[in-house]
Amino acid sequence: MASVLNNVSSVCLSNLNSNRLRTRPPVLTPISVSFTRRRLTIRAAETDANEAVKSQAPDKAPAASGSNFNQLLGIKGAAQETNKWKIRLQLTKPVTWPPLVWGVVCGAAASGNFHWNLEDVAKSIACMMMSGPFLTGYTQTLNDWYDREIDAINEPYRPIPSGAISESEVITQIWLLLLGGLGLAGLLDIWAGHDFPTVFYLAVGGSLLSYIYSAPPLKLKQNGWVGNFALGASYISLPWWAGQALFGTLTPDIIVLTLLYSIAGLGIAIVNDFKSVEGDRALGLQSLPVAFGAETAKWICVGAIDITQISIAGYLLGVGKPYYALALLALIIPQVVFQFQYFLKDPVKYDVKYQASAQPFLVLGLLVTALATSH
Repeated sequence: MASVLNNVSSVCLSNLNSNRLRTRPPVLTPISVSFTRRRLTIRAAETDANEAVKSQAPDKAPAASGSNFNQLLGIKGAAQETNKWKIRLQLTKPVTWPPLVWGVVCGAAASGNFHWNLEDVAKSIACMMMSGPFLTGYTQTLNDWYDREIDAINEPYRPIPSGAISESEVITQIWLLLLGGLGLAGLLDIWAGHDFPTVFYLAVGGSLLSYIYSAPPLKLKQNGWVGNFALGASYISLPWWAGQALFGTLTPDIIVLTLLYSIAGLGIAIVNDFKSVEGDRALGLQSLPVAFGAETAKWICVGAIDITQISIAGYLLGVGKPYYALALLALIIPQVVFQFQYFLKDPVKYDVKYQASAQPFLVLGLLVTALATSH
């Protein structure tokens, strides 16, 4: 249920010019020029084109010694792969599944009705499969499909723009993941004995949100504020709601609290926008780094993450949960340290290192909040 929770993000690489060179109409030489001369002229043009491509390769292409592990996770530095099943897995970006899985854990904890027995553990694993591999995989594959023009500029070596996987294979994968996730959601409602299929409708809503996030005409990601908040809600609110609805009752106060927490998710989503500024600007997408500039967008990002968590801590203090509030504040401190150490110095160079260092504390804060609401 990725939409069911991106462009976390994660804790976790231009061939357009060469395409233009290849599609540029050949220069016609006069009829009097000999066949040999034409051959020499054509070869010279090809040499110039190859040199032009090579001159850009260091900035755009992945390292020759790309990582097979990164390829399977669907992150930067991936090795080029020809195995279709590995490419299919890469499109689902497994590195984005853990936040959704964690969201289900938080929802189950917040319900106050999860018990460490075989049935509840099996239910939670099924819900994690729905949220992660199926619906997050659907969302990521769908997003890559609609981002193929941007990726042709920013990351032309990715599976779709590079032609490593065909159009029909991508579309088939999108449908299989979507229908598999919705089917599993319906089975979870039956398993939980729900009179109203809450989990199924959450899955449908999350899948629809994923579609309008990536696809025209709405394409929410064109607007940095709306798109990133939708992404944050998908990674935080929706899986939490699914986990809580599966084991208990989804209440209005939890809906409001998790939507507020999704503002922090908006900040996390902005982290991933810095690496795509060139393509976003070329195609008219108003991501926050494009709209406000990198310097301002950095501070919007960290402000959304930190102020949201401080506000949640204040809420917990106000409802008589002082120890949980203090625990959450303690988890904010290392995040701020890593923001100054990595992200604010260079959000492109240190994006993965920052997320790997800071986000574990943010997701632990989510669990602290969930436990606070369950007591």
